[in-house]
Amino acid sequence: MEPLTLVLVFLISCVLCLYTWDRMNKRHNLPPGPTPLPIIGNLLQLKPGKMLESLKEMRESYGDVYTLYLGPRRVVVLCGYDAVKEALVDHGEIFGNRGLLPCVELYVKGHGVIFSNGECWKQMRRFSVKTLRNFGMGKRSIEERIQEEGHYLVETFRESNGTPINPSCHFSQVTANIICSIIFGNRFAYEDPDFRRLMHIIQDIFRSMSSFWGQLYDAFDLFMRYIPGPHHRTNMYLYQLEEFVKRRMEIDKNTLDPSKPRHLIDSFLIRMAEEKQNPSTHFNMKNFYTNTLNLFVAGTETVSTTLRHAFLLLLKHPNIKSKVQEEIDQVIGRQRAPKPEDRESMPYTDAVIHEIHRFANVLPMNLPHSVSMDTKFRGFTIPQGTDVFPILTFVLQDPKYFPDPFTFNPDRFLEQNGIFKKNEAFMVFSAGKRICLGEGLAQLEMFIFLTTVLQNFEITSPIDLKDLDISPQMVGFSNLPRPYKISFIPR
Repeated sequence: MEPLTLVLVFLISCVLCLYTWDRMNKRHNLPPGPTPLPIIGNLLQLKPGKMLESLKEMRESYGDVYTLYLGPRRVVVLCGYDAVKEALVDHGEIFGNRGLLPCVELYVKGHGVIFSNGECWKQMRRFSVKTLRNFGMGKRSIEERIQEEGHYLVETFRESNGTPINPSCHFSQVTANIICSIIFGNRFAYEDPDFRRLMHIIQDIFRSMSSFWGQLYDAFDLFMRYIPGPHHRTNMYLYQLEEFVKRRMEIDKNTLDPSKPRHLIDSFLIRMAEEKQNPSTHFNMKNFYTNTLNLFVAGTETVSTTLRHAFLLLLKHPNIKSKVQEEIDQVIGRQRAPKPEDRESMPYTDAVIHEIHRFANVLPMNLPHSVSMDTKFRGFTIPQGTDVFPILTFVLQDPKYFPDPFTFNPDRFLEQNGIFKKNEAFMVFSAGKRICLGEGLAQLEMFIFLTTVLQNFEITSPIDLKDLDISPQMVGFSNLPRPYKISFIPR
């Protein structure tokens, strides 16, 4: 390379670095935070694979609202219930946009109910809520499907004859079949090889997103998107799921009756046909695939992961498990299946389920938000488009609302007289405009599946209880319980 060219490259690099430094270092009344370096931002303040731990240390230095730079990308971090509630609920319109989640962005590209914004998000959410209701959510039909799936789960566990098994796949299948009945119109046999492969793909998605490489991609996407490696696996898995949905769609399209939609796929295809002359419609193939995968993945893995945490925690705390079984015997007995309305008469079981959700903290980082306009927040100025991280971990472990937060204690959700007590900081499903649209379904599944299994089985661990590790295996996008084995012994 000629000397003049080298000089020009050097000068251009210096100008870019100075521009980036100037842009990043001009605070404009931003919340406080660690001083960023040109290009890499606050890379040196983040521990590899330990994003939450790093954010916790920054909170101790800068408070509940601070600014962080992931490369040149500016992020405002919100910690604790008061700050998160003020943003997502009190100022929900401003803080209601979806922020960037790089590890899936190459696939979703701003489509689907979870990752879209503006008119696209409004239409996808309206369609999703309506379709979920039309095909069962909040109706007797979905309650009966969950009870039926609970029966299949019991029979599967009964076939193990008390032999210790890893329940992960079973919990994934039982929750997947509920959302499958809404999306595809049918359930799958647990031994179906295609169904088993789908469960492994969904688990791989969450593991990939929560891994060191997934966290690194989300933190420094400007560089990582151009570097080959395992951080691109998440998008690969999503395309594999899309192929499955595509095959189902092609089959169902041949028997579609526009006057009698059978499931979500039918409903979306009918809407696409109705709006095919509308050039600005959001009912297109990309939103069809992305929205379907959003609902399928979210409706499967979050509940199944919570169930895995639940039975690990109940193994670790047999006295709590026994009290739940006593309440099941008193209210339901052992002759009939649990029903949703039983929950009102079972405050202790309700408290245990809430504490499982809180302690498991399945989505510790929450999904990123962004502000839709320049806004004043707690005396600071947050510019339009800035990503916001409302960290659920710091809400669910807020000692102001959950004393001794690292102890598993269902009594925190009970009054002294044993009546269930709500806690405003219980934000497991987030809050505001972006609150999880499947919260009611998830809560119903947790109650029916947990009580159905404990009604029929004693549970034991093949290892000493003191050796059971209830700490999460990964602390990143998703908190996954460590693998364990459990014996289901008929009562």
